[in-house]
Amino acid sequence: MDITEMTTEGLRRQLKVVVGADELEQRLSARLDEMKNRVKLRGFRPGHVPKAHLRKVYGRSVMAEVVQQAVTDTSREAISQRDERPAFQPKIALPEDEAEINKIFDGAADLAYTMSFEVLPKFDVTDFSKIEVERPVAEVKAVDIDNALERLSKANPRYNPKDGAAADGDRLTLDFKGTIDGVAFDGGSTEDAPIVLGGGNFIPGFEDGLKGAKAGEDRVIDATFPEGYPEAKLAGKQARFDVKVKEVASPETPVIDEAFATGLGFESLDKLKETVKERLEQDRVVASRQRLKRALLDQLNASYDFELPPTLVENEFEAIWRQVTADLEQAKRTFEDEDTTEDKARAEYRDIAARRVRLGLVLSEVGTRNKIQVTDEEVNRALLERIRQFPGQERQVYDFYRNNPQMLAELRAPIFEDKVVDFVTELAKVTEKPVSAEELYAELDVGQGSGPHHDHGPDHDHDHDHHDHDHGDPGHRHD
Repeated sequence: MDITEMTTEGLRRQLKVVVGADELEQRLSARLDEMKNRVKLRGFRPGHVPKAHLRKVYGRSVMAEVVQQAVTDTSREAISQRDERPAFQPKIALPEDEAEINKIFDGAADLAYTMSFEVLPKFDVTDFSKIEVERPVAEVKAVDIDNALERLSKANPRYNPKDGAAADGDRLTLDFKGTIDGVAFDGGSTEDAPIVLGGGNFIPGFEDGLKGAKAGEDRVIDATFPEGYPEAKLAGKQARFDVKVKEVASPETPVIDEAFATGLGFESLDKLKETVKERLEQDRVVASRQRLKRALLDQLNASYDFELPPTLVENEFEAIWRQVTADLEQAKRTFEDEDTTEDKARAEYRDIAARRVRLGLVLSEVGTRNKIQVTDEEVNRALLERIRQFPGQERQVYDFYRNNPQMLAELRAPIFEDKVVDFVTELAKVTEKPVSAEELYAELDVGQGSGPHHDHGPDHDHDHDHHDHDHGDPGHRHD
């Protein structure tokens, strides 16, 4: 095997590899020797087929296998001889001229091919003891608990039957039967269905048809399923619903007392307050860690300035861009609606892609040098957490992940990242900074009192604040 370096431009590499015809002949001969004891040909006893006859019958097909294996072996060897790590699987370019290929298969010419790839950059790891970051912490105060209880109270109103007309915020209890062109459809009929007017949880037109209704009243409502409705057979169809209003009830915010607490399943009001406090503290610990992590990653990103493999950046950008454009399309919004242009958005997300690749390489290098590993037990815990998100489909989700190593790798990646971040945090100078709850949550994509969304990469600044319009229908309510 002969290797010639054809291109060395930045992180791009192109090698020419030549495998001599004599080496291919040796590989072919060895392969035919292996076949002698296995091949059965008419007129020959097993194991006694002459190699020359095997070559005549199978020569070209076996040579094709030999060439393929030679490319695999020699390309791997070519990489191993270099003090470099490819950023991705090298691209192999074999001869395209049919006459040349025939000469190779006939053993009359050397095999020559090129392999193109990009290498991972080499860089020194920062002295993490020189990194200084702040950990924002927000104490849970009595007023925070009171505010949380007030929100909880408003989220769990009591409904009192009334004789008047239904208005936004009122809860109606209905029996209804839906038809399309006079024919009932699956999921379109039910009894004692609760619906809160103004919630927007039903298909367009249904709630409007209930405004002003009174208990005991019958109504006929025409409503249309959205074009993008999940059940294709209903999408875009106009339905008619025969509705009986059984009750109209107005909301009342309950008093926060012992009865309210026991109504939520707690032993007492004190126990409810204790639980609320614990939840707030847990949420703030998570938010605090997220803020610390963001600050740490910001410093790491600013600490390194090395060339990035162009293909890795492009692949990361394309993944981000697909998600951004899909979100816009689903929300029926444009870049102008987001107060930007497509060109500006592309530039912004390309910078984010570069940041992600840079941080990914840094964290990977730190983890590798310090032998940080993710155990199977940790991956299994993450898998169980993911399975819990799909009640009733546990077996299917489990099988999906177990049968798709790439998906399991996606569970492993954020665990590895968090372990490396924790490792760096232990070495850095971290000081606690008391802040208010508002300050703690201000830069996170979360609201006060709820934990931050899981970060699936070393940078999640690309998250766009799009809100999906929630279409529902009487037979397929969103709980």
